[in-house]
Amino acid sequence: MADLAYYLRISNHLAGNLDIRSALRSVKTEIEQILPLDHLDVCLIDEDRKWNTSYEVGMRTSWSSRRSHIDESPVRDILSGVCETMITGDATADPRYIFEGSASEPILRHHLRSRVNVSMKVLGRTIGSLNCSSQIANIYDENTILQVRNLADVLAPYFYALRATESAKREAVIRTEVQAREEGLRLGALSLTEALEAERQRIGMDLHDQTLADLTRIARDLNAASSRAEIRALQIRMQDCIQGLREIIDTSIPSLLELFGFQHAVRMHLERALGTKPHIKIQVSDNSNGAFDALPETTRTALFRIAQEAINNAVQHADASMISVLIADDAGYWMEIRDDGNAKISHEHPRTTGGLTHMRTRARLIAANFEIANENGTVVRVQLPRRNVEMTEAAK
Repeated sequence: MADLAYYLRISNHLAGNLDIRSALRSVKTEIEQILPLDHLDVCLIDEDRKWNTSYEVGMRTSWSSRRSHIDESPVRDILSGVCETMITGDATADPRYIFEGSASEPILRHHLRSRVNVSMKVLGRTIGSLNCSSQIANIYDENTILQVRNLADVLAPYFYALRATESAKREAVIRTEVQAREEGLRLGALSLTEALEAERQRIGMDLHDQTLADLTRIARDLNAASSRAEIRALQIRMQDCIQGLREIIDTSIPSLLELFGFQHAVRMHLERALGTKPHIKIQVSDNSNGAFDALPETTRTALFRIAQEAINNAVQHADASMISVLIADDAGYWMEIRDDGNAKISHEHPRTTGGLTHMRTRARLIAANFEIANENGTVVRVQLPRRNVEMTEAAK
């Protein structure tokens, strides 16, 4: 009856716990009443039957910090079905636990000498092992194996159910993240389509209001020109008109990006954007050794467009005396556009709201992290992890 009451208490402790670590923590005190131990862990076999995951209480070791291959586990004989129990008086010198390539560092580091390990089974199938360890040598015996076996029989179905619940939760989270990512991309594509349409309309207005108007005036004046000086003046105006048209084209198609590389294209756009504000100091630094030029075309162009928009905002709205662009290859691809102006893009200049949305959208579509902050001026940061570049390319 005493044993029955003991196991009933353990079952009561397990009730209400929704994760394996909490459940293991809740029964540790009860287990210590019948078994001296310094470390308690449950090692569960993963679904692929090749890896295992450990859950521990008491000491915090490397076992619970990462998954291990079953062939590397100190209890591999149990997990692989060679035996159902293991016991030792000194695991630090036992070749069953310490062998070449084994994940036995916690045994040596924490001096886990006495160990008893019992298989955990559900419907006759091994799902893991229950492992008790003490720093004192030679304190476990055959009676200990029986006690741990009874504990394992009580814990196995409960931990198996919790493990299945955890897997279902992970799958649900992954599905939710995938759905959110797909919805974000859909909305991003819609927003970008709207932005492209607005850009097309802007280009059309620029051509109509500026280029076409200039050419009309030149054609009219050309008919009235009667001297070499007047013709020469018209030629100069024609050259200005051609240059203006070239700027509109360059804004639409980043030819500089293709011809001269990312850093030079950004510098050229920055110099051109200054226009009649030559007093603004500029700096463009590339600490990536040209890594941006090796990016896929779509990714590279999106980053360039973000730089263009950030530079335009800084020139037009920040009242800055300095604008700098930093390109780096540090834990991924990293770009920062900074000015020392007094503008707060998201609040003080509503004209930039659309541009800010476009920058965020472009960043989202290439799976980059986008941040804008006010730090003695305005700073726009874009960080693109390498794995995101690989995932984006693989998805094409």
